[in-house]
Amino acid sequence: MNQQIILERDGQAATIKVLRPEALNALSRSIVDEMDRLVEEIRADKSIRVLLFYSEENFAAGADIKAMAPCGEEEARAFLFTPTYNKIQALPIPTIAVVDGYAFGGGLELALRCDFRIVAKTAKMGLTELNLGIIPGAGGTVLLPRLVGEAKAKELIYLSRVIDGVEAERIGLANLAVEREELLPTARKWADKLCTRSSLSLAAAKAAIEYGVGHPEVQDACAHEGALWAELFNHHDQKEGMAAFIEKRRPVFTGE
Repeated sequence: MNQQIILERDGQAATIKVLRPEALNALSRSIVDEMDRLVEEIRADKSIRVLLFYSEENFAAGADIKAMAPCGEEEARAFLFTPTYNKIQALPIPTIAVVDGYAFGGGLELALRCDFRIVAKTAKMGLTELNLGIIPGAGGTVLLPRLVGEAKAKELIYLSRVIDGVEAERIGLANLAVEREELLPTARKWADKLCTRSSLSLAAAKAAIEYGVGHPEVQDACAHEGALWAELFNHHDQKEGMAAFIEKRRPVFTGE
C-alpha cells in the first residue's frame, strides 16, 4: 500500500487524496497504481455514492518529471496514466475534482476525467507539457476541446497557458470557482445533494451523456438514451420517485 495516496470515507462520499506535499502532490507511477486499486475498491463498494479527488494545498502539479526524463518510447508507454484515468471516467457514480493550488499536466487531466470541477479562484491550471517537449498524454488533447472548444484548447495547449480558477469557470473548464475557504464545503454540499439522487438514474444519466458525447449521430444517441430511460421503469427507485411526486413528499431512493 502506497502511503502517499489514501482513501477517506464520509458517509456515502469518498475522497481520494494525494499526500506528497514536498513534490506539490506530483503523481508518480506508484501513486497512480495505488489510485487504480482504490478505484476498483470504490467500484465494488455500492455504499459509496460520490467520489471526490482533493489534495491539500495543491491538487497535483503534474506527473513526476524526474522519473520520466530518462525514458525512451517503450518506457514512456509504461508510464501512461490513461488506463487508470479511463477507469475513473467510467465509474457509474458522480466524480468531483476539488482543485486547489496547482493542477498541471497529468493533474489537470485527472480533473478532466471527473464529472465536475469545483476550483478555488486562486487555483493555477494548465496543460503545460509543450514546455517539456511532449504533449498531454492522458486525455488532455481529447477532453479539453470538448469542454472549451477547439480554438481555446489549442491556445491553452500550444502556448502552455496557465489560467486561474476564475478564467477556468469563464471558459467552461470549471463548473464553479469559489473562494479558497469555501472550496471543500462547497464540494461537500454538491456531494450531499448528489447522494439524495437515485444511484440508478445517476448512472443512467452519466452513461447517456458519455455515449452522446462519443457518438455524434443524434438519432443513435437518442435511441441509446431512450433505452436507458425505459429500463429504469423496471426498478423501485422509479416507482418511489413518481409516487413521492404525486404524494408531494421527498423520495427515499434505495438504488433498487
